[in-house]
Amino acid sequence: MQSTISKTLFAISALVSGTVCAGEEKIPFHPALNDRFYIGAGIFAPKTSTEARLDSTTLGVGASVDFESALGLQGHKSVPNFLARWRITERWRVEAEYFELNRTGQKNLERDIQWGDAVFPVGSNVNSKFDFSDTRVSVGYSFFKTVDKELGIALGAHVTRYDASITSNGIGTQGGAVTAPLPVLSAFGQFALTDRWAIAGRLDRFSLTYDQYSGGITSMALDLLYQPLRHVGFGVGYRSMYVDVTSTNTKWTGQITQSFEGPVLYANVSF
Repeated sequence: MQSTISKTLFAISALVSGTVCAGEEKIPFHPALNDRFYIGAGIFAPKTSTEARLDSTTLGVGASVDFESALGLQGHKSVPNFLARWRITERWRVEAEYFELNRTGQKNLERDIQWGDAVFPVGSNVNSKFDFSDTRVSVGYSFFKTVDKELGIALGAHVTRYDASITSNGIGTQGGAVTAPLPVLSAFGQFALTDRWAIAGRLDRFSLTYDQYSGGITSMALDLLYQPLRHVGFGVGYRSMYVDVTSTNTKWTGQITQSFEGPVLYANVSF
């Protein structure tokens, strides 16, 4: 009798336990939130607006030039984009992202332009070049971290490089180049919707004056991630960045204001 009662209680307990487990909601496990290494490569297609000024020691403050409208540079261009992340521990991570945008233009000037040590007169046929690259690096800490959710802050820098020039027959080439490391504070978050789908976001912001540079940067990223295979996935997102730099460097004395905004599409591996 006692044996029968014990078996009955055990059966009821097993049934109840099975019912509870079956009713529990499964927590998503997305590789982007949990794998140690994450590497992505894709295409960034930004709309770009560029204004720059190159001053002269002899002619003084130069003209602020809109490179797209005044010099004929492309306002849209698709370029490669690269991303890598290393989770050092459960909460600490190192991240890097890179893209470059190199453009050339040709146009007959509609007004005089003082650029560097020369004045390019109205009507001149000029060739222009404006090369830009941005390397973003950061060290982040997730103050809230679970299998399917992550919120954190990071300290890093956008290392921006500029190389711009204007050329015309009779005057020659006037140009300058500068590399400006711009420190930023970041906030980031990732959320798994399912084992295959996740969303991610990041905001960078900082403004300061130091050494030969002053200015600020604001950068934002939003991504929708899809991981159909355990170690291979895809992402579609949106990037925007606004940079304002004033430099007194001997290779570039002047100011640069530039904005980028547009979609990004990429494939990734994680492990």
